[in-house]
Amino acid sequence: MIYRKFFVACALAIAVGVLGVPASAQPKDQVRIGLITTLSGPTGAQGRSIRDGFDLAVAEAGGKLGGFDTKVIVNDVQLRPDLAVQAVNKLIEQDKIQILSGVIFSNVALAVAKPAIDAKVFFISPNAGPSQLAGKGCSPYFFNASWQNDQPHEAMGAYLQKQGVKSIYLIAPNYVAGHDALRGFKSAYKGKVVGERYVALNQLDFAAEISEIRAARPDALYAFLPGGMGINFTRQYAQAGLIHKIPMYSNSTITADTLPAIGEAADGTYQSNLWNTDFPNKASQDFVRHFEATYHYVPTNFAAQSYDVARMIGAALKQAGGIANKDAFAAALKKADFDSVRGSFTFNTNNYPIGNFYILKTMKAPDGKMEQVTQGKILSDAKDAYYKQCPMK
Repeated sequence: MIYRKFFVACALAIAVGVLGVPASAQPKDQVRIGLITTLSGPTGAQGRSIRDGFDLAVAEAGGKLGGFDTKVIVNDVQLRPDLAVQAVNKLIEQDKIQILSGVIFSNVALAVAKPAIDAKVFFISPNAGPSQLAGKGCSPYFFNASWQNDQPHEAMGAYLQKQGVKSIYLIAPNYVAGHDALRGFKSAYKGKVVGERYVALNQLDFAAEISEIRAARPDALYAFLPGGMGINFTRQYAQAGLIHKIPMYSNSTITADTLPAIGEAADGTYQSNLWNTDFPNKASQDFVRHFEATYHYVPTNFAAQSYDVARMIGAALKQAGGIANKDAFAAALKKADFDSVRGSFTFNTNNYPIGNFYILKTMKAPDGKMEQVTQGKILSDAKDAYYKQCPMK
């Protein structure tokens, strides 16, 4: 696909330090977007989903979001905030980007938010939603297109509370989003927490933690372990014979991109999410069909969120007549007047979404493959816990 080749070429050029046409020589009305994400390491699959979802929306727009020539510069910042800051400074100073996106992890988001906001570059996160940027640290230049970090975990806490689960063991990585996750879960779940463990980000051996879970004998387990962490943990948990003894519930641990590697070990587990491939609305069905035809794998919610970001940018550019008038562009972004894969999309006063959350079950499909099936809605029109602290109205 021609646009896919274009974006891959951009990524390779950045990787070897070839900048191509200098920003000063680019068309005056060109929209320049920096996409920094995690393309390598145990969480690289999530970054590829982010990149591919964004690329697809730009390609569908003929390379012109909102009718404006669009240049996307891709950078792999791994999981290193220091690399991310270096990349963003270069994107701002040399490439003259107007929009920043692609960030998955909240430690990276917090590191790059200040330089982006100080430069009045719009930072539109497809995933990372740290509490610090939802409350007092909110900004008219920061938008989040997925969730505030607490929310999907709060949704699962509410679900397990309603199901009457009396005790739980919690596990998450020891970084910003991990702490947001378990805080969010506990805000809705009122049963007994028999264990709460924070592990190293990108840890892959969970023998000690699984032994603790077995000894604690909770009614259920809740895990937030993204990327390769989720693959290894779920497989090790199943190998220990605990999947059916201590049911596993999670978010961002078992996803469409990790499920093929996890396989039947995930059978019977439950996940909370804001979107799934079986959503019936036209925008979602078209996205899933186009994505699978283009990239030959099942799209994740990360891909869907990034796709929404690009389409949101396109709608705002069209409404505002470009990005030169930043106030007009911000107001157009705030309207979120586009067809979202989620079915509906509304921003709260802090530029975080007001959204729905669903319970998914992983099971074997008729063709023998594992799939996630939406079971029902957990929360409707949910607002995050921090928006009232945000001075924006």
